Amino acid sequence: MNEAETRAELIDPALRDAGWGVVADSRTRREEICPGRIEGGGRRGKKQIADYVLTFRNHKLAVIEAKAEDKGPTEGVGQAKIYAERLQARFAFSTNGRLIYQIDRTTGQEAYVERYPTPEELWARVFETPNAWRDRFAAVPFEASGKWETRYYQHNAIENTLEAIAAGKRRILLTLATGTGKTAIAFQIAWALFQSRWNLSREPLRRPRILFLADRNILADQAYNAFSAFGEDGARARIKPDEIRQHGRVPKNASLFFTIFQTFMSGTAADGQPAPYFGDYPADFFDFIIIDECHRGGANDESNWRDILDHFSPAVQLGMTATPRRTDNVDTYRYFGEPVYVYSLKEGINDGFLTPFKVQQIATTLDDYVYTPDDKIVEGEIEEGRRYREPQFNRTIEIEERERYRVRLFMDLIDQKEKTLVFCATQAHAALVRDLINQIKTSTDPNYCVRVTAEDGALGDQWLRTFQDNEKTIPTILTTSQKLSTGVDARNVRNIVLMRPINSMIEFKQIIGRGTRLFDGKDHFTIYDFVKAYEHFNDPEWDGEPEERVDARPKTPIDEPEPGFDEEAPGEESEGRTRPKRIKIRLADGKERQIQHMMATTFWGPDGKPISAAQFAEKLFGELPPFFKNEDELRRIWSRPDTRKALLEGLAEKGFGAAQLAEIGRMIHAEKSDVFDVLAYIAYALAPITREERVASRRSDIAARYDAKLQAFLDFVLEQYVGHGVEELDQDKLAPLVELKYRSIADAASELGGVAVIRDAFIGFQRYLYELG
Repeated sequence: MNEAETRAELIDPALRDAGWGVVADSRTRREEICPGRIEGGGRRGKKQIADYVLTFRNHKLAVIEAKAEDKGPTEGVGQAKIYAERLQARFAFSTNGRLIYQIDRTTGQEAYVERYPTPEELWARVFETPNAWRDRFAAVPFEASGKWETRYYQHNAIENTLEAIAAGKRRILLTLATGTGKTAIAFQIAWALFQSRWNLSREPLRRPRILFLADRNILADQAYNAFSAFGEDGARARIKPDEIRQHGRVPKNASLFFTIFQTFMSGTAADGQPAPYFGDYPADFFDFIIIDECHRGGANDESNWRDILDHFSPAVQLGMTATPRRTDNVDTYRYFGEPVYVYSLKEGINDGFLTPFKVQQIATTLDDYVYTPDDKIVEGEIEEGRRYREPQFNRTIEIEERERYRVRLFMDLIDQKEKTLVFCATQAHAALVRDLINQIKTSTDPNYCVRVTAEDGALGDQWLRTFQDNEKTIPTILTTSQKLSTGVDARNVRNIVLMRPINSMIEFKQIIGRGTRLFDGKDHFTIYDFVKAYEHFNDPEWDGEPEERVDARPKTPIDEPEPGFDEEAPGEESEGRTRPKRIKIRLADGKERQIQHMMATTFWGPDGKPISAAQFAEKLFGELPPFFKNEDELRRIWSRPDTRKALLEGLAEKGFGAAQLAEIGRMIHAEKSDVFDVLAYIAYALAPITREERVASRRSDIAARYDAKLQAFLDFVLEQYVGHGVEELDQDKLAPLVELKYRSIADAASELGGVAVIRDAFIGFQRYLYELG
């Protein structure tokens, strides 16, 4: 029997005999653990699929790996152990239908067994110590009427959190990369608590009061909307300062409450003294508090927001963070303790739940600035002899020509139809960049690029909602300073541009998370880094990024930002702060034209090691088919229209069509090169040259072989080739080219010596175009 027959005739009956799928709340199912890493062209890496997952009372207790009857019973042991570990199942089984091999991942014991354990037996082995609340939570199935289908790591996070609550733990931490669905996890945890009637008394006599606490309105609003399954009958309350002022009191008549730290910290007493609104709630009012993005201040020992958590200290508090323990978030881990579950960015990318990315580091000759008298001081007072560096630009000093050069540079690099986020130093800088983009853009839509910052208020929020709508193409680019570094669930973001220093690893990871969401046809996204953020904050263990890389500029210590004013506090409007006097400089005539740049591109593989662009392309699209043996053969094939066409057709059949080759061309900055150069780069690591450079190097050799009239025609063909690409050299383009230059084929034949002469010249000169010089 093959594997399918073995499962149907031997394994399935044995499981039924043990009660699986018969006993209430027990089931077996084939489970896709993860879809496989995105590899481009609609392809993915190998899926991980468990043949059987044994689930009882919503807990995954065991994994079975099945093999055909004629295979050894332990051939599936390796896979079974891997899948059981990923699913947090204590037991793993490998079988050929005749013999059953059991692995206990907790004790390490392995042995053949006569039969599969029953659901009750397996539950008793996994949970040796009974717990009444574990049993109550287990009786609540996941809420599945919404849009979420719980992924394996989300299931693990939910289960571990509920187990910690059942065990009486008061401070709980979940660490999952941005884009992995922490709100979905929080919802299912709240659903289980709500439906089981868990509360601080640990007596199921009332439903719990649950607080969702964020630091930005957009996050609180998103959570409020995501928890809609709790109903519209007053179960949910959105705590807002204007509504508190309107009603004269904080809302208390609900089960789920959503607000931000800033709202809870606001409020004044009758005498005008501060009286934070959170104090209007008794300390034991909330049973359970979810602190979203808890690394951003709530658990900080020095944060005013910490007063809120301290006030509600009786509550069980769940912190959710996107970053592992590092030097800039130790307070979070000190307050909550070690996370009960961790899922990293690298794991998300390799599993195929997050999108891979590449980093394009860009350095220019005006990355720092020292004033010289030929430049004009438009505003402010310059400090002569001072070297202004990245942290001072667009805060202390502004040079519009510098920003225009950077904007023009990344606008030339990106596909201008792709959704893009640009992070700027301040709100004023975001406005300047927006204007420069709209001056340079190829789109005719006036709302192609808009600014979304605190100053833009409701209008900015509306533009953000439109940008997040994947069916809308306008606005295409958003500029921001701080506001969009988190909370933007826009799945089709293809480019992230960094035009301001990133102040911490936490912030860098949040910004990367703006691009990792999955979207159909999105094989990867690109970070354009003008400020060396990637160099300072790469974190191979968590992100899978390169441990070494080629850099476009010398290493320097992280410059501290100018002290004082921060134009946009995270997520909320700033009031009552004075802006420092800004210096504005206009460069002397000709200096803008002298600005130059250099770029280095980093690609990385699933193992966190640096890889070449060719290897990255192979990860995306597969290995280049062996249609040519060496560089000389590729040149011979490419130099004739008929063999070139056959090669392109063959490549397309193997997944390397025009779109894929164009995408690889963009990766290696060969948009103005011939497709020949893209293939030669992938196959032989030959540095691409532009079509213009190829023509310039071969023009004299081509011209020497033809008379003046044919030279004129071939010069015209080469102009079309430089402007439009190798397609202009196809045989079916000959007639249109002739008519474009000579109005009719008859006129051309009369002038050039006949149709055969024209055809022979058109085909023959291509050999010399692709010869080595």
